[in-house]
Amino acid sequence: MAIDTTPSQVATNALAALPFGNIIGGPLKACIEAQAMAAKTSWNFIQEVGLNTDPETGEKKTVNVSFQFIKDGRMAQLNVPLLTIVPIPYIAIQSIDIAFKANINASSSSSTVENESTSVDAGVAGSTSLNLGLFKINADFHANYSSKKDSTATQESKYSVEYTMDVAVKAGQDSMPAGLAKVLEILGNSLDVCDPSGTLEVNSLEFKGSPSEEFMLIATYKNRDGIFEPSKIQIPGQTGEVDGDNMIFRLPVVEGKTTSYIVGVSGIDKKVVVKTVDTYTDQKNRELARIEREESDKKRLADMQAAITQRRKSIDDQRAKDLAESQERVRKMEEEESREETKNAAKRQQPADQNGGNVRK
Repeated sequence: MAIDTTPSQVATNALAALPFGNIIGGPLKACIEAQAMAAKTSWNFIQEVGLNTDPETGEKKTVNVSFQFIKDGRMAQLNVPLLTIVPIPYIAIQSIDIAFKANINASSSSSTVENESTSVDAGVAGSTSLNLGLFKINADFHANYSSKKDSTATQESKYSVEYTMDVAVKAGQDSMPAGLAKVLEILGNSLDVCDPSGTLEVNSLEFKGSPSEEFMLIATYKNRDGIFEPSKIQIPGQTGEVDGDNMIFRLPVVEGKTTSYIVGVSGIDKKVVVKTVDTYTDQKNRELARIEREESDKKRLADMQAAITQRRKSIDDQRAKDLAESQERVRKMEEEESREETKNAAKRQQPADQNGGNVRK
């Protein structure tokens, strides 16, 4: 009996009809959609947690966390962008493993059932007895015969189709995209430590010059949130001009005076005193005073030199007088000594002359 191939053809057709595109593409599509949802979740987190929208302008601004602490004995305030201190959820699918298995079973069999039965029944029955004096024996016997034949043949056709699919998706916290990492780096570099009441700075506390000059004062004010507010800077009696983050004032120099200007911030008790000094007039006065001192010193020096000269002259005259007197005394002493010697010599000569006269007599 020939085997029926219909089940095999049906199984082959069933294998060809399997939707492999949906079977393999379905999980991939689901993973792509999941990745898109994760990216959208990250973006929603950044918008809802890290950014605020200005209701007037619609601009987005970063949410900053501000806290105060003591630094170098003074109260300071640190402004930190929130996105730099909280982890941003950025989940990414790292690998997808799809395992597909299809089992198709086909079988064919034939079955034929034939039953043939032949039955022959024959029987013989009999009995006998035997008397042996005191004993009597009875015997019965029966005989039967039966015959039967059976045969079976079966034909069956079966097929089955089975397929299984295992999908393993591995996901985890991925590294930040280059753009987001750069944004976080910029935000990290924007960390600012400032005064809780704001910071007021000027380019100089003192300007020196002549009355014909004007000096440019550059003032900068940064509020407690680290934002420049130049329009709040003011000086009583002076008009400034905003230039970027700075307020520019032109301060004149008053002749012969040192003028103080108070730089303040509107609505805040924050002040800096700036001075302009007329160094030209002061220098002129100092120069005149110097000249007067020099003239006085010259006169005093001349008087001192004249006094010294007179003193020297007096000393020299006195020395000359003393020398002349000394010489006169010496001369007189010499003359006196000479006279004494002459007298003594005369005295010595007189006795000698008398002795000689006597001898001649």
